[in-house]
Amino acid sequence: MKDEEILKRLKNGDESALQYLYKKHYRMMSRLVLKNSGTEEEARDIFQEALIVLWQKVRAGNFMLTSKLSTYLYSVCQNLWRKELERKRRLSSEEKDDIVEQNWEEKERIELVRRCLKQLGDTCQKVLTFYYFDRMNMKEIAEQLGFASADVAKSKKYKCMQELERIVRANFKKSDLI
Repeated sequence: MKDEEILKRLKNGDESALQYLYKKHYRMMSRLVLKNSGTEEEARDIFQEALIVLWQKVRAGNFMLTSKLSTYLYSVCQNLWRKELERKRRLSSEEKDDIVEQNWEEKERIELVRRCLKQLGDTCQKVLTFYYFDRMNMKEIAEQLGFASADVAKSKKYKCMQELERIVRANFKKSDLI
């Protein structure tokens, strides 16, 4: 089918012309996307968008083809893929910024807790540090600190947490920790 005939069919609403274009030019258009960091699915989406652009322009009645139809479709795909890559790059950059900000906020919260921990007695500092930072269980903490049992370590941890909570509330607003 010649380009003029395809355009005439599109103008008349003949969707089989789109199917013809898809079968004839998909491989060439998909290579464009695949060679430029895209996937097969993205290539399909981009080419379908390009066909929609062509369909809409031809149906609007103001379309003038100044090159081969394949060249026009290729340039539309190129522009659509560039926009998609730019969108992905922007999103990736924003995600990285979010992760950096989250890590910074988490480090800041940990530092606030560490400052409050320093205000506790030596035994409470050790119990909470062993449990929360070193991930030791109650039996290991009891052995390390010479407590009679894991239950004694658990009771001590509870009392130390209450004291730590009191210190945190006295020194910081809720918004400092959120």
